[in-house]
Amino acid sequence: MSGLNLRRIDPFRIEIARTPPMRTTGLVYANRAIERTLEHENVLQQVANVAALPGIIGPSMAMPDIHWGYGFPIGGVAAFSRDEGIISPGGVGYDINCGVCCILTGLKIGDVRPRMERLLASLFNNVPSGVGSRNKALAVSNREFLQVLELGARWAVKQGYAPPDDLQAHEDSGCIAGADPDAVSAKALERGQPQLGTLGSGNHFLELDVVDLVADADKAGAFGLFENQVVVLVHTGSRGLGHQICDDYVHEMVSAASRHGIALPDRQLACAPVMSREGREYFAAMASAANFAFANRALIAFLIRETFEQVFGGSAERLGMRLLFDCCHNIAKMEPIEWEGREVQACIHRKGATRALPPGDNRLPRRFMQTGQPVLVPGDMGRMSYILSGAQGARETFFSACHGAGRLLSRHEAKKRSRGRKILEELLSRDIHAMAASRATLAEEIPEAYKDVSDVVDTITGAGIAAAVARLKPFAMVKG
Repeated sequence: MSGLNLRRIDPFRIEIARTPPMRTTGLVYANRAIERTLEHENVLQQVANVAALPGIIGPSMAMPDIHWGYGFPIGGVAAFSRDEGIISPGGVGYDINCGVCCILTGLKIGDVRPRMERLLASLFNNVPSGVGSRNKALAVSNREFLQVLELGARWAVKQGYAPPDDLQAHEDSGCIAGADPDAVSAKALERGQPQLGTLGSGNHFLELDVVDLVADADKAGAFGLFENQVVVLVHTGSRGLGHQICDDYVHEMVSAASRHGIALPDRQLACAPVMSREGREYFAAMASAANFAFANRALIAFLIRETFEQVFGGSAERLGMRLLFDCCHNIAKMEPIEWEGREVQACIHRKGATRALPPGDNRLPRRFMQTGQPVLVPGDMGRMSYILSGAQGARETFFSACHGAGRLLSRHEAKKRSRGRKILEELLSRDIHAMAASRATLAEEIPEAYKDVSDVVDTITGAGIAAAVARLKPFAMVKG
C-alpha cells in the first residue's frame, strides 16, 4: 500500500508507526472495504506528513471518508497545542466551513410525490446555484456584509430570515468567536459579498430525502425523525470568500513557516504558530469565512422554507419545517481537550470531518444533551445518506467523526468515465429526479466517484465514534 509501517489494530483502525520526521503516530479509521480504497493513493503519506508538524497532540488521524487533499488529507483530524503548535490553512481547506444542514418537514413521501416536479423546479429557480452564482434578491450593503462575517447565523436571525430557535440547532450557535473582517482581503470581500445566499457548484447540493430506516427509535424521536418523512439536506460553504482567504493565507504561511523555523515535509502544509501574528490573523479571517457559511446556509434554509410554502400552501411552521442541525466540515477551532490527565487548549483542525459531541457534553444545547450531537453524513447522488449521533468513543478523535462518503475518483477521472452517458436519465431510472446548472457537475459527481457511504458509516459506528440514528434515501436534488 505504501512505504509506511502500517499495523491493523482492530477491524476499524489502522496505525501508522512513528518514523522520522513524524512526531507521533498516525491513526486511520478504516474497515477492510475502506482499506482497499486506499491502495492507489498517497493519502496515507499525507497523514504521516501532518504527524511531523510541531506541537501536535495525540495521533494524526483520518476518518474513513479519507481521500487526497491539499496538504492535509480530506477526512483529516489533528489537534495542536495552543502554546506550542501550529495552525495551517491546508488543515482547513479552501472551502472554509463547508458544511451540511438538515431541515425537517412534517410531510411524508406520499404528500410530496404529487407535487415533486413543481417543488424541484421551484427550488432550482429560487436557490441560485452554479459557478459564480449570485443572489440579487438577498443583496446586502458593504456594512451589512461585515456584520455577516462577525455574527454568522445570528445575523440571519436578526434580519428575520431564521427563527431564534435555529441557533440552538447550529454548531457553536452559528457563530465562531474571534472573527475579524479586517483580516480579510478586499479581493475576498469582493468575491464573497454577491454570493451570499447561493449554493455554488461542485459537490454542493440541495437534496430531498426520505427517511427509509430508523435505527434508533428513541434518538430518532428526540431528533424529530420518523419513517417515510421528507427531509432536506443542504451542502455548501463559504464560496469565493473562503477560497480567496485560503489562497491569501497559504502564500503568507509559506514565508511565515520559514521565519518561525518550521521544517515542512510538504509545502502545502504551510503554517505558523497558533499564537503568532500570522496565526492569529489567519484564524480571524477563517472565522469570518466560517460565519459567512453559517449565514449562507441559513439564507438557503429561508429560501427552502419559502419554496415549500409556495408549493404546499400554509406556513413553514404548519408544514412542520424546522432545522435539525447545521455543522462545519472544514474548520479549525480552539477547544479544550483532555490529554495525559489534564485539560489543555488545542487548535483542532477538522478537514472533511464533523464534530461529534457525545451525550452529556456541556457544549451541547439542551435538546441534544441526552442524545448527543446529530452527525450528518451525506452519501452520493445515487445512494443513501445517514444521520448519526455522537458517542462516548469520540473522545479518542477529539470529538470528530466522518463527514460524507469520500471521493474515490478524481473529478477528471469521473468526467472521463461518464463520457457519453446520460446521467440524469440514469438517476431517473433509480427514481431520483435531478436538476443541475451544469452537466459538467453531474459528470464529476457520478455515484461511482464516491465510496459507498455504508462502509464509511460501518467503520465509524463500529469504532464507537458515533451511533446510527436513521438512514435517508434521495429522491430529488439540485446540483450546481
